[in-house]
Amino acid sequence: MDKYQALKLENQLCFPLYAASREVVKMYYPYLSKLDLTYTQYIAMMVMWEEESISSKELGKRLYLDSGTFTPLLKSLESKGLVSRERDTKDERNLIVTITQKGWDLREKAVDVPVKVGSCVHLSKEEAIALYSMLYKILGELK
Repeated sequence: MDKYQALKLENQLCFPLYAASREVVKMYYPYLSKLDLTYTQYIAMMVMWEEESISSKELGKRLYLDSGTFTPLLKSLESKGLVSRERDTKDERNLIVTITQKGWDLREKAVDVPVKVGSCVHLSKEEAIALYSMLYKILGELK
């Protein structure tokens, strides 16, 4: 066997994951641009719509983002009036992120985005469930 087989792009699991991720995120662009959100801002807002208030550390962890990416994201969402950030009164080291009324209002405008994007990805329900499970298995093992 050729010792360089492992270096072929077609033999890399990471490449189709990377390329598929980029292509799916691109499908969000027309819908998110109407909401004035990037994909990363959108997924942060998805967590905020679930949690309402969350520590910045936990939010970053849920989004798999490092602080170098995460801090500008929070500042951007705050400047758009979608979230507020305040120090935790019990522990000043913690920053609490809370959704604003404008953030809640945005949820109504975003409610159809998952269905619209999902209709562009031609997987059966079973395939989608299997892919979802496999991806979260990979994420769990990499933590």
